[in-house]
Amino acid sequence: MEIALVNTNEYDGRYVAMKSFDDRTVVGVGNDPEAAIKDALCKGYEDPVIVYIPEKDMVHIY
Repeated sequence: MEIALVNTNEYDGRYVAMKSFDDRTVVGVGNDPEAAIKDALCKGYEDPVIVYIPEKDMVHIY
């Protein structure tokens, strides 16, 4: 079973900071990981989880 961390196309091609993997509330967004973390820290979230949301139809190999 696949679990979607983010269920919107709003963040395609950008990094998002979430409260945690359990609470997937987006608390920061940026074009790079540092910007997403900085956005979350400015909002008072000290230990966010960062993920990259690939653009639609983009092949992403880890």
